[in-house]
Amino acid sequence: MSRPSRRSRGTVTIEDVARAAGVSAMTVSRVINGGKNVRESTRVSVLDAVKTLNYSPNSAARNLAAGEATHIGLLYANPSAAYLSQFLIGALEAARRAGCHLVIESCESENGGEQADVTRRFVTSEVEGVILPPPLSESEAIMDALREMGIPVVTVAMGSADHENPNVRIDDQGAAKQMTEHLLDLGHRRFGFIKGHPNHIASHDRERGFLAAITEHGLDVAEAAAIEQGYFTYRSGLAAAERLLSRPNPPTAIFASNDDMAAATISVAHRRNLVVPGDLSVVGFDDTSLATTVWPELTTVRQPISAMAEAALDMLLADIRARRAGSRCETNEIVLDHEMIVRESTSAPIAAAVDTSRKLRTPAVQSA
Repeated sequence: MSRPSRRSRGTVTIEDVARAAGVSAMTVSRVINGGKNVRESTRVSVLDAVKTLNYSPNSAARNLAAGEATHIGLLYANPSAAYLSQFLIGALEAARRAGCHLVIESCESENGGEQADVTRRFVTSEVEGVILPPPLSESEAIMDALREMGIPVVTVAMGSADHENPNVRIDDQGAAKQMTEHLLDLGHRRFGFIKGHPNHIASHDRERGFLAAITEHGLDVAEAAAIEQGYFTYRSGLAAAERLLSRPNPPTAIFASNDDMAAATISVAHRRNLVVPGDLSVVGFDDTSLATTVWPELTTVRQPISAMAEAALDMLLADIRARRAGSRCETNEIVLDHEMIVRESTSAPIAAAVDTSRKLRTPAVQSA
């Protein structure tokens, strides 16, 4: 006697729910797991389909693991341990929910040939798709190797340019602009900016947002902004902050392109007996755990790092399933929301406090 198919045994899949609701499987996954950025009407349609079909996400995950085990690869190389930790947590949680296996591999080399070799060896471990967080998401050597092997990939933080592959990101430029506007509203007019790694798209997007805010405020960039190169590492932040604060007319506010470099800037300020935020305001980017372990706690941009990893895995699974069915995933990009988190590392500059005190008391400017 032949073994009954899953369909004949009455198993309902996430694709069945997606067809019934008229949405993608990834959207169904986001609704079931309480994801954001879903229209209320879509959410209602999905939940109605779930109820009508008596769909059980946990049962579906077990079936996938037992009969259609999917191995998802994650190649990483990130100078910020705090960022990487949050990203891995998100990816592991998404893999657990989906019932797939997450295969994790480090690729620390910056040599294209070595990156391609690591990728080829990695993919031979039955990996069906790969997630590439920054900076590997920008490696042409890795992308070429995956393309040659026909392996689907989802990149993370590739900026707002056109993408050949599905991508998950936030609006880095808009977030950096918003943070700079916060400093301008406090009364700062002399800024330091510590750039991220020059090979990362996000680094350039954040610098563009910073400069756009200063320009739109009517300030001369050459006079108002001192820019130093960093590499997203704590050590590079120390060196850049020393250069900025050694200037004859040092900045009253420093915007570092990630929390590691911002924490390093606060350390340099303490070493120079500067009061943060009285003598120097400091802001960062990412809102990793480091932001609340430094003193004073860091004003920063909250990037939903774990949620970006979860969205990348969901998108990749949707693409793999679509390819199995002979089609392609329609979603090419997901842009998640960021949030500006105001803590104790920013205030009006002492020199401008008298001039701006009246402005700061007006209803137009409120504390966050």
